[in-house]
Amino acid sequence: MMKLLLTGFEPFGGDTVNPSEQVVEALGNQVVSGVQVRGELLPVDTGRAPQVLRAALERHQPDAVVLTGLAAGRPQLTLERVAVNVLDFRIPDNAGVQKHDERIEPAGPDAYLSSLPLGDILRAWKAAGIPGYVSDTAGLYLCNQVMYVARHALGAEVPCGFLHLPANPEVALGAPRELPYLPQQELNRGVQVVVETVAARLRARTATETEGVTGL
Repeated sequence: MMKLLLTGFEPFGGDTVNPSEQVVEALGNQVVSGVQVRGELLPVDTGRAPQVLRAALERHQPDAVVLTGLAAGRPQLTLERVAVNVLDFRIPDNAGVQKHDERIEPAGPDAYLSSLPLGDILRAWKAAGIPGYVSDTAGLYLCNQVMYVARHALGAEVPCGFLHLPANPEVALGAPRELPYLPQQELNRGVQVVVETVAARLRARTATETEGVTGL
């Protein structure tokens, strides 16, 4: 059975919950559209997060990777198009570290594009009645960092990308300002549609590869 690694983050910035953590709790270790989903929670710690992520990639050997995190203030689910080789934090991470204008990989490329089927996901969201769009910036915090690290580690063969979630009611109620939000159930459903769409792409690719071998 094909495997998909789904990651989320622990709470940060004063929040007591993180919608991405709850998504991983809901979908991790489930079979979705014939794909085994493996869930992993990442620390909001710029030193530890890459280590935890690389260990998860090595342990699970996934056929695809969907990384998720919180973007409080965004009104919809957002697929990130690009991760850049820069760390520049607006707030400290949970270890108290605040990076400024540092490279993630000193000898790495300046950026990586998502290798998820973004267009297919947008169409699937629309068909399912889920609001979402493609964002051209993952920020310069840990969400950008782990997308870059994963793409750098995996190369071009494994579909991989990042998805930002808006606040859920718990985050919105605890915020010092008004925030748009979606119910956690809708966030879970949105990520499940992403997993289903990626699973369909994996099956199509496997079928094409099998036909090619048969044709020989």
